[in-house]
Amino acid sequence: MENDFDYLIIGGGSAGCALAGRLSEDPDTRVCLLEAGGSGDGLLVNVPSGAVAMLSKPINNWVMETVPQKGLNGRQGFQPRGKCLGGSSAINAMVYIRGHREDYDHWAALGNEGWSYKDVLPYFRLNEHNERIDNDYHGTDGPLWVSDSRTGNPFQDYFLDAARECDIPITDDFNGAEQEGAGVYQVTQKDGERWSSARAYLFPHLDRSNLTVETNAQVQRIVFDGKRAVGVEFKQGKQLRTASARKEVLLSAGAFQSPQLLMLSGVGDSEELKKHNIPVVHHLPGVGKNLQDHPDFIFGYTTDSPATFGLSPAGMWRALMAMGTYRKERRGLWTSNFAEAGAFLKTRPELTAPDLQLHMVTALVDDHGRKMHFTQGYSCHVCLLRPRSRGSVQLASANPDDLPLIDPAFLEDPQDLEDMVQGYKITKKIMEAPSLKRWMKKDMFTANVKSDDEIRDVIRQRADTVYHPVGSCKMGTDEQAVVDPQLRVHGIEGLRVIDASIMPTLIGGNTNAPAMMIAEKAVDMIRGQSRTG
Repeated sequence: MENDFDYLIIGGGSAGCALAGRLSEDPDTRVCLLEAGGSGDGLLVNVPSGAVAMLSKPINNWVMETVPQKGLNGRQGFQPRGKCLGGSSAINAMVYIRGHREDYDHWAALGNEGWSYKDVLPYFRLNEHNERIDNDYHGTDGPLWVSDSRTGNPFQDYFLDAARECDIPITDDFNGAEQEGAGVYQVTQKDGERWSSARAYLFPHLDRSNLTVETNAQVQRIVFDGKRAVGVEFKQGKQLRTASARKEVLLSAGAFQSPQLLMLSGVGDSEELKKHNIPVVHHLPGVGKNLQDHPDFIFGYTTDSPATFGLSPAGMWRALMAMGTYRKERRGLWTSNFAEAGAFLKTRPELTAPDLQLHMVTALVDDHGRKMHFTQGYSCHVCLLRPRSRGSVQLASANPDDLPLIDPAFLEDPQDLEDMVQGYKITKKIMEAPSLKRWMKKDMFTANVKSDDEIRDVIRQRADTVYHPVGSCKMGTDEQAVVDPQLRVHGIEGLRVIDASIMPTLIGGNTNAPAMMIAEKAVDMIRGQSRTG
């Protein structure tokens, strides 16, 4: 490879692939994308239900863990993150959600000019190729395919009927005028196959002469000339290599590894860096602070319903039979993202936006799939969308091979636990509505939980992430901000952070689509352009 480029992109995940695809549209711009993992292709990625095999294993996955969580009785939480081209969009549940308009208006109100809902909506539309919805909220010409579920699973209807029995409105678009209600999720799939950020933005353009993609290339540090980023040092196999950036280095390594790489490179809290004998390039105390994630609790039930997936003999036989349907039609069980339906609900009616999200899963989920049950089952996640708790990402050592210390500080703010108790009660009511309860054989985790104290106890025993970490390189103008509203690192030239770590506050929903929106908007910033709604 040549080692002199206009832009070096660190991380080939949801944002990084979008950056590489868009910036290399200009044939006079030389772009290099560095990804620590592999190609992000193959059956486990492309067949939607293959995510089950990757979620808890080191297959295209960093399989990180948190530090012990005081709010979870000292348990370590699990943090799967994508490690391949496409990043977490290659291993996630493919749910296409943008968040609530108030989330982005709040970012703007915090001083982040250009990040209100009306400012970001054009980039969501630019990114999207929606197969069903064509209106002012959606795009139909973008690279990211967004489709309706192709499973034909009747459990979707059972869940919606249960929601109706609880007087919850039904919606066919969580990303339109109103988010609140229950519905079936649209998914990032094309013709029954996963459509990761790599398939959307990168793979169609690998033949561009101005685009270089290096896999199995783990960046060790960003190289500075004074306070200007001029390149990177990365390890590929046993070889240590360097590449230079004439214009900018674009850091897109995600909410855990973007702050880690900044600190390894000498940008962060000077006292923290000195602990690890890392020379300080620039004192920036907010690096790694402000980590936020959605705390999540899962209800689980066994069932005799043939509409669910399970490791029972009957379930395995149905899965085997469904392979033929998938091969011929790209429909049926193997297209399932498992979290097929869900809801956005409020713990209190006076709230202006939902603060709970449900994911109804057509399988029995326990500890991220790390605990197996050889039976048919179904589950329902409930997560708190705007937790008050704030955590951190810190260095374990100065060795880039060591994963960072991740502390989401789950439930450390007492109000988060009380809001989760309300979320538990609301979800339990739906699970026990007639349309779902008739399928319930055994309540696996909450059968004897009655009082509020018992609910608090079971939440602390079982809650964990629903895979939406953000905020550790937050955007803003205050002392704890890491990047400005143009995503430029404060106090540094030639370096931007472009991924979900820049979110000043957690959005109300899944974070994959917003990460790609951030990249789309960043490309216009880099080019000195802007779009209006």
